[in-house]
Amino acid sequence: MRDPVVDKIQSHPKYQALRRKRNRFGWTLTILMLIVYYGYIGLIAFDKPFLAKPLGNGVTTIGIPLGLGVIVFTIVITLIYIRRANGEFDRDTAEILKDATK
Repeated sequence: MRDPVVDKIQSHPKYQALRRKRNRFGWTLTILMLIVYYGYIGLIAFDKPFLAKPLGNGVTTIGIPLGLGVIVFTIVITLIYIRRANGEFDRDTAEILKDATK
């Protein structure tokens, strides 16, 4: 047995737009993360001499800041998603629920 409120929400045009927007945004961030992560892994697998080059006169190699960059990139795109989800997506969800429960 289907809930009429659920049917009303799922057929709501704003809900359909929200789903498309949220899915597109999620896939975009996913693809970016895969490119960065697998790009770094690809460098490890296929160009170890590049990653082993020292920075300056110290013992730190190029691979260390690149690896930290992957971690920072992950944190940044997570924060971007959280900010958009807690702002725009939550506002849209509240509007849809308000319209559907009238």
